[in-house]
Amino acid sequence: MTGNLDEVQIGEIVKFKENFEALEKRKKAILKALEEQSVLTQELTQKITNSRDLIELEDLYLPFKKKRKTKAETARLQGLEPLAKMIMSQRVNDLEYTASKYIKNDVDTLEDALEGARFIIAEWINERTDIRNNIRRELERFASISSKVIKTKKDDDKAQKFKDYFDWSESLNRIPSHRLLAILRAENEGFIRIKIEVDSERLLQRIENRIIRSQNECATQIEIAIKDAYKRLLFPSLSNEALSNAKENADENAILVFAKNLKQLLLGSPLGEKRVLAIDPGFRSGCKVVCLNAQGDLEHNETIFPHEPQNQKIEAIKKISFLVDAHKIEAIAIGNGTASRETEQLVQKIQFKNTVDVFVVSEAGASIYSASKIARDEFPNYDVTVRGSVSIGRRLQDPLAELVKIDAKSIGVGQYQHDVDQTKLKKSLDTTVESCVNTVGVNVNTASESLLSYVSGIGSKLAENIVKYRNENGSFKSRNEIKKVPRLGGKAYEQAAGFLRIKNGKNPLDDSAVHPESYHLVDKIAKDAKKNVSEIIGNKEILKQINLQHYITKNIGLPTLKDIISELEKPGLDPRATAKVFSFDKNIKTISDLRIGQLLPGIVNNITNFGCFVDVGIKESGLIHVSNLSDTFVKDVNTIVALQQQIIVKVLEVDVVRKRIQLALVK
Repeated sequence: MTGNLDEVQIGEIVKFKENFEALEKRKKAILKALEEQSVLTQELTQKITNSRDLIELEDLYLPFKKKRKTKAETARLQGLEPLAKMIMSQRVNDLEYTASKYIKNDVDTLEDALEGARFIIAEWINERTDIRNNIRRELERFASISSKVIKTKKDDDKAQKFKDYFDWSESLNRIPSHRLLAILRAENEGFIRIKIEVDSERLLQRIENRIIRSQNECATQIEIAIKDAYKRLLFPSLSNEALSNAKENADENAILVFAKNLKQLLLGSPLGEKRVLAIDPGFRSGCKVVCLNAQGDLEHNETIFPHEPQNQKIEAIKKISFLVDAHKIEAIAIGNGTASRETEQLVQKIQFKNTVDVFVVSEAGASIYSASKIARDEFPNYDVTVRGSVSIGRRLQDPLAELVKIDAKSIGVGQYQHDVDQTKLKKSLDTTVESCVNTVGVNVNTASESLLSYVSGIGSKLAENIVKYRNENGSFKSRNEIKKVPRLGGKAYEQAAGFLRIKNGKNPLDDSAVHPESYHLVDKIAKDAKKNVSEIIGNKEILKQINLQHYITKNIGLPTLKDIISELEKPGLDPRATAKVFSFDKNIKTISDLRIGQLLPGIVNNITNFGCFVDVGIKESGLIHVSNLSDTFVKDVNTIVALQQQIIVKVLEVDVVRKRIQLALVK
């Protein structure tokens, strides 16, 4: 129906539509306000109606906007507007004599009269759209942002992470988004002061050239008013606007990076339905061990103390070995937090009877999940340490199904997530999660309420109803049965059905991305091929021979037919790769073990615009700056590396004091 537009393109259309609707809503509000003030002319109506953006619209409204008591308003109340008009006409020959006529009431002196008139003129200059746009263009092209440390905070320990910005200056239109957000955070935390700067002399000269047409006393007064308007009204307002626009662009950039990272993380490689022993490692408090069945259900939990200060290594090895045998464990998941390397090395020493793969799994956000309502509802009789370990194990089995339970902001990918526009961030991340869930598809008979809530058309309330129906009536036998869920109407079903899978159901198409509204078409294709539906599913030879042109109708076009055939070739296939075992360098345990020139295995654990961070098996992640990712220019870091990618890096620099590691990509 959309001419094969993808979801990103449709998302852009939706965004454009929302912006358009916001603009139209603001136009109506302004027109109504102007009508109530009885100042709405036909010309002004036309300008407002034809306006294409909010800035232009607000500039048109500015002269009529109800203001708090300004210097210009006070001057008007003193009766000085006629004098201001005469000065602006630049045709007054004896300004002193003319102005002296306005010395009365609250206007005590000649200078008071001229000053009041200048305040009114300054306001007129501030409200001129052409002047405002001229300054905007200048700021857009030539403004710089500079920062200076607040002297009393220079030696503050917390300020040291912003040390690079204690004396900084850079073009505002070229500053990378991450640097602008860092500078703004430093300012918000009270460590630096920032300034927007531009060539003010050149701008003042341009304004004078637009307004001053004489060389008399009026010109002198207008020149003073221009400087006042620029310093007091125009520059503060428009420089703030320029900074706000730069911040908005930086937000969009940061949110885009965050969304890309989140997508890669959610679509990370699942181990699948395997029995897992998960360990949340620790020193003093011990390692919390849980055993999960293939469906992720908790079967057993206990705590072992293999590390300092207890050092019960032999007991821990015996216990893990016993649990692996007793629960027929196929893989072990170890959280990557405190004591992770020590626990991994301990586990790798154990001689298991059968092959047991060992994985190190990111703990990011596990503590958020373990203390959440979702976790309490799932495990009301267990404490947060058990829930955290379960989350680590389930992440290995299926990252997507587990990570959707955590607020996306807390998963730990991206940068400055707390500094960007929170509404836009949430919207973007929710859309990303929904896209990932729909890309993979959801087993409606096993999916959690959290996972189901991200299926298009479902939402949290319907997800709750689906789980409740499932608990009361048993597994769904067909997609059609989903319609029986209370309050799940035709529209919701139409949106969701293609993403909900029924494993081993009556109709094999129920375990595919083919939508029920197209089942009749697949039946026809199978019938024409003299086969039943189950015989053509996965049969590439038969599917290649189908002439799709025969099946094009008024409502079904070639893009839909191609999608259906593509899905029939690999019905319900998970698009994600399978999880692979990875081992860090056994000799690297802390940052002090690193040496310049070393080659190390690592896993990409975060991607930013300026490079990527790599886990090399210690507490601190190393940075591969964008300049060290390739011998050629890199525009987008995501074209070189992906989140969770296993790579080889070279150590370039180690700063033990600041705990910073510089790396280069080898392969």
